[in-house]
Amino acid sequence: MSENAETKPRRKGMLIPIAATLILGGAGFASTYLGLWSPAAMLSAPAEAKVAHPASQAEFVDIPTIEIIIPGGRARSLILSATIESDTTHKSQVRHLMPRVSDAFTTFLSDVDPSAYEKRGVLEIIRTELVARTRLVLGEEAVKDLLITEFRFK
Repeated sequence: MSENAETKPRRKGMLIPIAATLILGGAGFASTYLGLWSPAAMLSAPAEAKVAHPASQAEFVDIPTIEIIIPGGRARSLILSATIESDTTHKSQVRHLMPRVSDAFTTFLSDVDPSAYEKRGVLEIIRTELVARTRLVLGEEAVKDLLITEFRFK
């Protein structure tokens, strides 16, 4: 009986590594089969950086200067000039819809409370709102950024 007692623990001890090997091998095969990773990609050289296509080059379209009279006790007017950063594929669309962009800007700037212009950080808030309105008119892909080139009171 002493021989049977010694062989049973050995068989149990051998079953765990064999079961673990089968489970891990099956998981590796399944993940490779499903396309989660590729052993060939790990062994190949790293991919080279892609060259930028002409469509992704930055193009700048000027917005006509906007001058708005600020209501209130003082006779002041706001002058705003800006440029839309786009790309070559959307440049013609931006130029075509420029009257709508100008209208959206004028409408927003006319609705701003005159006392808000005196507060700190108003330019960044106005810029954020103008970018949102530009993307609403032109679409998300057409507008990369909005650059304010002039913001002054007269």
